[in-house]
Amino acid sequence: MASHRKPRPTGTRVAGIRTPALATAALTSVALLSQTADATPSDDGRPSLEEVEKKVDDLYRQAGSATEKYNAAKEKTAKQRKRVDRLLDDVAQRTQKLNEAREELGSFASAQYRTGAAIPETATFLLADSPQDYFDQNQLMSRLTGRQKDAVDDYVTQQSETMKKRREATESLETLTESQKDLKTAKATVQKKLATARELLSELTAEEKARLAAIEKKKQQEAARKAAELAKQQEAAERERQEREREEAARQESGAGSGTGTDTGTGTTEPSAPDASYGTKAEKALAFARAQIGKPYVWGATGPGSYDCSGLTQAAWKAADVSLPRTTYDQVNAGTTVSVSQAQPGDLVFFYDDLSHVGLYIGNGMMIHAPKPGAYVREESIYYDGEGSIHSVVRPA
Repeated sequence: MASHRKPRPTGTRVAGIRTPALATAALTSVALLSQTADATPSDDGRPSLEEVEKKVDDLYRQAGSATEKYNAAKEKTAKQRKRVDRLLDDVAQRTQKLNEAREELGSFASAQYRTGAAIPETATFLLADSPQDYFDQNQLMSRLTGRQKDAVDDYVTQQSETMKKRREATESLETLTESQKDLKTAKATVQKKLATARELLSELTAEEKARLAAIEKKKQQEAARKAAELAKQQEAAERERQEREREEAARQESGAGSGTGTDTGTGTTEPSAPDASYGTKAEKALAFARAQIGKPYVWGATGPGSYDCSGLTQAAWKAADVSLPRTTYDQVNAGTTVSVSQAQPGDLVFFYDDLSHVGLYIGNGMMIHAPKPGAYVREESIYYDGEGSIHSVVRPA
């Protein structure tokens, strides 16, 4: 995967839009803010709008990254809990078998008493520190019948296996405890970042929010312009591809073609024209995603009433019978990386160097995503946070 990853775009990254709906206007472009006199620090010591925007943007970015860590810890904890439960069930079953083996040996000991045996070796065996200690004396073995020998062997086996599984269960419980600690830490980190961001936003005046709302609108218009530009490029590339296919088909029909076609086997043009099966699956994923529009973003949520970004993409592709990992860190490795210009409906668009956000490409430079706390699942330009925020595009099926 890494060898196919799109080179990072150069240039200055534009700050993102990552605030709750209550104060969406607060997250705006540093570049745009720097063009206004309002971005300068105030005389009363309060931070400038530019400083508030940058701080809130950073907090929501950090919260997004922490959310993915929370998702990973939650998934690990769930898997570890299942393993612990399986081991404990196994230990219980083996303990039952060990008790049954012990009871059978006890019946032999009782029989020795009834027959007047001088020394009840089976009883002595049961009281020994370990079965092997007693076997080393080679006294019991010579007097055991075949059935008794089988019973002793079964007891030794059950005791050994039970002790082994108990050790495994203990180790798994310790690992589970650590996973739960990681989960708790990640959750606290997210909550702290969001609380700090909300506090900063609450201190903005109505006038400041209004000014920033106007700047935000300009930024959205620029993102829409970039999306339309990409749509035109993709449309032109598709027409060119179809024209090449028609020309190749004509050459094949006339017998003059060499049979090379547009698919050279190098993979250079194939990602821009996925096969029909991908298109069918992508349609199902997109239909699911569209049905979720309007549902709230909730960090750590996987539906059906709310989603975080990777929870939405995972659920969408699950509707198409394609299993994606839970976190953005793993989803980015769950397919073939293509360039932004080759993005097709259904592809996953990842953002930022820390892979803290993902959306589902729907075509024409647009995506469906669960943006941030306080917002709702929606359609938006993939350039919503500037071209430099796009990390990579991955085709998952």
